[in-house]
Amino acid sequence: MRTMIEPSTTFKDNLQQLPSIDGVQRIDLIDEKGTVVASIENQPGKQGSLTVYQYLRQAFGILDAKAAEHGLLVFAEHTADARNRPGAHPNIDRLLAIAAGGTPLRIEVIAAGL
Repeated sequence: MRTMIEPSTTFKDNLQQLPSIDGVQRIDLIDEKGTVVASIENQPGKQGSLTVYQYLRQAFGILDAKAAEHGLLVFAEHTADARNRPGAHPNIDRLLAIAAGGTPLRIEVIAAGL
C-alpha cells in the first residue's frame, strides 16, 4: 500500500503526484460476481482516469465508498463538471455512484505485453 496524496484543487497538479502508468495496458473494474463491468484503456483521453484508478488500487486495494470519495477529490475540477454534466465523464460518474452507496468494485491492473 502506498501513502495517499493530499489532493490539490487542480487535476493536473494531482496527476503529477501519482505513480506512472508506464507498462499498464488497461484497468478492468470487476463486480462481486467476477464480471468485468468496465475497462479503462491506456490511450489518449483516458490516461488521466487510468492513472487515478491505478493509484486508488494502490492506496485502497478496492474501489469502495472511501476510495471513490478520495478519487473525486483527485479529479478536482473535473468532478464538478461531471456533477453538472452526467455522462460526460463516465469514470467520474462511476466514482460518484460508488461514493453514494453503490457496490464496490475490484480494480485489476493489466500489464502491457501480456
